Amino acid sequence: MSHIFDWLLSQYDGAETYLIVLESIAVVFGFLSVWYSKQDNLLVFPTGIISTGIFVYILNIFGLLGDMLINAYYFSMSIYGWYMWTRKVDDTHFIPIKRINAKEKKQSVFLFIGAIVFVGLVYTYFEKWNDWTAYVDTFTTALFFIGMWLMAKKKLENWIYWIIADIISIPLYFYKGLGITALQYILFTIVAIYGYRAWKKELNKPKETLLE
Repeated sequence: MSHIFDWLLSQYDGAETYLIVLESIAVVFGFLSVWYSKQDNLLVFPTGIISTGIFVYILNIFGLLGDMLINAYYFSMSIYGWYMWTRKVDDTHFIPIKRINAKEKKQSVFLFIGAIVFVGLVYTYFEKWNDWTAYVDTFTTALFFIGMWLMAKKKLENWIYWIIADIISIPLYFYKGLGITALQYILFTIVAIYGYRAWKKELNKPKETLLE
């Protein structure tokens, strides 16, 4: 076990202390955001905003454009999701968790293709096609884009996209040298599985409060 921690910490040799602290804070708030999402709790958005805001800064420094774009998108979608979740179906009940409909399935396909094209153009402009991770980044970015969009709309299927992309991200972040973030994605995967099960039980059940 000590060898694992030694290897994990060795990835941060030469890194600025403040960046390690910021990454740790972002990971904590990121985990809280996923946890609150599992609980169908509105706090998913303020905690997510803090986490993604920090990650945008860190990933920009590391030059990880695909990951930075994901978090910038999360940041903006968290604001949108905050608005969507607080809409009501009547005077006392908020919109419930629902399944994706036919129109949203088509929109998901277009969003996936659009994300692939957008990230591909960004990588081309900044000449970042110099490592195999860029291609994986492009794919996971598209999955995360759909997952975040569906979560903001309170669609059950958002968890499926999170689970797939989280599993891919675990070895990817270890390879990139962001071990703490990789551990975060292990926790994300576990919580996402439970999140899917929890949301499935609450399908079409409007809530009177989003803070419990």
